[in-house]
Amino acid sequence: MLQEIDLSQPLWVFGYGSLIWHPGFPVEEQAVARLDGYHRAFCMTSIHYRGTPDSPGLVLALDASDGAICDGLAFRVMPGAEADTLDALRERELVSYAYREELVSLRLRDGRTVEALTYVIERDHAQYRGGLTLEDQAQIIARACGGRGPNCDYLFNTAEHLTNLGLSDPDLDWLAARVRALAASDRG
Repeated sequence: MLQEIDLSQPLWVFGYGSLIWHPGFPVEEQAVARLDGYHRAFCMTSIHYRGTPDSPGLVLALDASDGAICDGLAFRVMPGAEADTLDALRERELVSYAYREELVSLRLRDGRTVEALTYVIERDHAQYRGGLTLEDQAQIIARACGGRGPNCDYLFNTAEHLTNLGLSDPDLDWLAARVRALAASDRG
């Protein structure tokens, strides 16, 4: 379901995966932000961007969980670019409707609270893959490739940018190290 977005107000977008390193829209301001009640997880198969229908990859999604938190970036869209940004985000994120749009409350690192648009996994969608072990995730990510390139590049870019922002994600760090080891053993 699409959210009703008031484009006469500033549009904030929450990035927790590829939006962190490739927002794809003009940004007026960005800030580290925290979202309560969700965690970042490789819980969605990718059959377009980082895999194929015959060999799906995995991409990150926000998965609801009591007591969970997800740190990422809040982006305030450049004034005047709200409608085009919303259209571009919907085209990018809702390609198979495995995500749903949500308006969420974020706490910015500087203490402000903003309402932001983000994309949350639909648990009843065929692409939902919650519950995979980290090892199973690594095996898939190490070998999948789709229209936007190798699945491992998506993982490495996200993990690196989170580290550069000072945002710890031990699961992504473990996955990046394990996928690098798998790639090395495949070459060896």
